[in-house]
Amino acid sequence: VQLVESGGGSVQAGGSLSLSCTPSGYTFSSDRVAWFRQAPGKEREGVAAILFGGILTSIADSVKGRFTISKDNAKNMVYLQMNSLKSEDTALYYCATGAVGGGFGYWGQGTQVTVS
Repeated sequence: VQLVESGGGSVQAGGSLSLSCTPSGYTFSSDRVAWFRQAPGKEREGVAAILFGGILTSIADSVKGRFTISKDNAKNMVYLQMNSLKSEDTALYYCATGAVGGGFGYWGQGTQVTVS
């Protein structure tokens, strides 16, 4: 499974960006899909996750109230809407997927988000 992220870029603090993730040659069904991020010199951090076959979502405390994860079953896409961005949100954002109860075995290449 290859995951393709898009939507990263540069934005001023307080601005918004929307990231998208879709698999190539695969259809999400009951998978968990999550967004992670990693800033230079820092450990990778889980940001948000969603159960593609259901409605369960989870959001990290560091972004709660500012970020929203959602999905579009028809388009086979998962989104991360990021509002009120802060400089500390600057990182490489990755999309990952895996089966419920297992690890995230498939990762995208990442998309850079820079907040100045």
